[in-house]
Amino acid sequence: MGLIGLAHGSSHFFHLLLPPLFPWLISEFGFSYSELGLLVSVFFVISGVGQALSGFLVDRVGARPILFGALLCFAGAGIVAGMAQGYAGLLVASALAGLGNAPFHPVDFTILNKRLSPQRLGHGFAVHGISGNLGWAASPVFMTGITTVTGSWRIACVCGGLLALLVLAIMVWNRDALDDRQGAWAHQDKPTGAAALVPEHPMAFLRLPSVWLCFSFFFWTTCALSAIQSFASPALQKMYGLPLSLTSMVVTGYMLCGAAGMVVGGFLVGRVVRLERVISLCLLASGALLVVVGLGLLPGMGAMVLAALAGVGTGLAGPSRDMLIKRAAPPGATGRVYGTVYSGLDLGFALSAPVFGALLDQGLVSGIFYGSAAALVLGVVSATWVGAGIAARSSRVVPAPG
Repeated sequence: MGLIGLAHGSSHFFHLLLPPLFPWLISEFGFSYSELGLLVSVFFVISGVGQALSGFLVDRVGARPILFGALLCFAGAGIVAGMAQGYAGLLVASALAGLGNAPFHPVDFTILNKRLSPQRLGHGFAVHGISGNLGWAASPVFMTGITTVTGSWRIACVCGGLLALLVLAIMVWNRDALDDRQGAWAHQDKPTGAAALVPEHPMAFLRLPSVWLCFSFFFWTTCALSAIQSFASPALQKMYGLPLSLTSMVVTGYMLCGAAGMVVGGFLVGRVVRLERVISLCLLASGALLVVVGLGLLPGMGAMVLAALAGVGTGLAGPSRDMLIKRAAPPGATGRVYGTVYSGLDLGFALSAPVFGALLDQGLVSGIFYGSAAALVLGVVSATWVGAGIAARSSRVVPAPG
């Protein structure tokens, strides 16, 4: 759990390799927020397509070697970004980082499902989610901190690349613990009985409505997250007149609150049958807080605190979300299902970043928070349909005699 948590935190760290540096990139190159949003889109388009494909690769060759290659891509992205002389160089860095990010969810969840006992799986999902939030929380502090101290955003990017190499060294040193082919619980993901005698087509899982509902859930909730990650800081600065050095901390606060919520969510997931109800209540509460921030009625610091607290609800929903996907996945298709479903996350980031960036360029600042809240509500609708489908399927299962 610790190793996968560290790896997952690294992938989330590289989601925000460039966004915390947007003010410095605007100052040096004169880019607009729409152009910078396109860098985010490049990252997540490559990550999304790669994530769906890498799920098949993970199921075929195993998760561990793909994890090592992904971390090497992150190291390259940091170094290329640090050497960039214009928009083209930053595009290449975004593309490399997106390629590195692509396999992480199929890799992580394959290893967790095969190396953890069923009793610890909920806590494993919580650690996975918490580490991701901590990676998101650490990146703005790391990147802006080094940039401020050294006076160079390029040095910050190179340091990010060196950090990826350090994580890779830790993974290689502990490689035996990451061998999903030797997992004590690997047999539980394999079809048994009559199903094992009739090989299923590798693409058969795509016929399941639950897979596409989970995909849509990730798409909508990620649109909300993208708005907060990339644009909440400048939006709060424009709405409330706070300095960017202060508003940049709202992303860190949001992610730390999300991590705290995931700790509690890890205990809830093993005690709740209808997981979609937990998800719905938590996301609706977060959406309500973001609407209040968008109204602009609070003092500046109060708005920052409320925006950060919205992360608690999304964090509480995280482990339930991952367990809901596991219940929806057919046996033997862990990598493929998680790869496909989590590519909805990448698509959400890719499409929403230019949209929210354009809102900010047009002066529609409150739209960052209203749009995020609306996306959370649409995510609730998807989760409710997934839960209803799982419940209906369970009610059709006839217990064996005796």
